[in-house]
Amino acid sequence: MFESLSDKLQGTFKKLAGRGRLSEKDVDAALREVRLALLEADVNYKVVKGFVARVRERAVGTEVMRSLTPAQAVVKIVNEELIHVLGTPSRIDLSGPPPHVIMLVGLHGSGKTTTAAKLALHMRRRGQRPLLVAADPYRPAAATQLEVLGKQLDIPVYSEGAHVPPPTICVNAVKRAERSAYSVVILDTAGRWHIDEKMMQELEQVKRATSPAEVLLVADAMTGQEAVRIADEFNRRVGLTGLILTKVDGDARGGAALSIRSVTGVPIKFLGMGEKADALELFHPDRLASRILGMGDVLTLIEKAEAAFDQEKALGLERKLRTATFDLEDFLEQLRAVKEMGPLGQLVEMVPGLTSLSRQISPEVTDGQMKRMEAIINSMTREERRDPRIINASRKRRIARGSGTTTQEVNILLNQFRQMQRMLKQLTGEGSILPMLGKGRML
Repeated sequence: MFESLSDKLQGTFKKLAGRGRLSEKDVDAALREVRLALLEADVNYKVVKGFVARVRERAVGTEVMRSLTPAQAVVKIVNEELIHVLGTPSRIDLSGPPPHVIMLVGLHGSGKTTTAAKLALHMRRRGQRPLLVAADPYRPAAATQLEVLGKQLDIPVYSEGAHVPPPTICVNAVKRAERSAYSVVILDTAGRWHIDEKMMQELEQVKRATSPAEVLLVADAMTGQEAVRIADEFNRRVGLTGLILTKVDGDARGGAALSIRSVTGVPIKFLGMGEKADALELFHPDRLASRILGMGDVLTLIEKAEAAFDQEKALGLERKLRTATFDLEDFLEQLRAVKEMGPLGQLVEMVPGLTSLSRQISPEVTDGQMKRMEAIINSMTREERRDPRIINASRKRRIARGSGTTTQEVNILLNQFRQMQRMLKQLTGEGSILPMLGKGRML
């Protein structure tokens, strides 16, 4: 989402890095470029003005001028001010006796129903018993969509049909949750194509009737500054406690994420990062600021890995790496686990120093390549997977036919695997990174 902004900011900082000392003129020239980059990214004008003023005040002070690495000091200031703009982390309020009611509001097309299911999965993984509520009797098949999602995730859905008013549905759902010991009730309320009086009155009635712990606006990041205006209006009428920005993995310019907290005073709580049910990330201002500046996001990468990789299997893999017995069966298992973590481009973007590389990775190409690699390994016998050295020319031809690939692609995979084995032997040597991982020093 922040690709263009990130590129321009990194370009500006590279120019600064070429100077041994920074004058006030150098700082002003850099901040003009920063201002233009933010405005082009669709960040609110008042937010940009305040941001640049704060950065300049700090950047022309002794903090930078007396620094041995002034360019790095400026990057540090910009990073801290970005975090200030994005706000402090805010989490779902689960204080008080259950059931905790979470009311989702928003316009049509923002991804509210899908987000309701994602949020329910997120709450269940944190030990809660969620109940989804289909409180949109107006949109055709809205309840059906939520029921299908609920069935896929094995999460119950409460609905009453199109003839029952939404406030009544929500009240009855809360009563059902109390009887059945559900700890969280997620209300998927009705949306409209635009904000209207009838919609707001209905939402106010639902809020009065259910006393939700959270009122979360689901806003489409692709709408840019329109998302900020929508958030402001919803907050004025129903009193928001937080926001969930969806379609953050798209090609939006990112201005909404950088503006919405400053303009509305309402915290962003989650980011919707894709279509999968688990593609909902807790919002961490410091991590997002780091991504924008091209400094990666190692903590999120570790969390994704912990969710995708089985702990016992990881320990077994670590033993194999130590004893240099890592084979193609292990490689296939890791390949499948990496696919569970999400698109490869997003993962590479989280590694410091590889942000620019992530833009060269096409999701379609990498997905196809991983599928072909999987097909090649699946076409091997167990003996071949455990000892690739026995794969001769005739075996390669058989594997290529069985996987629908070419012998050239089989050779490429085997060469990549041999290179990885050599690299792993180096990593498992004295003073290397893998022994440290095994002792938990890096996690």
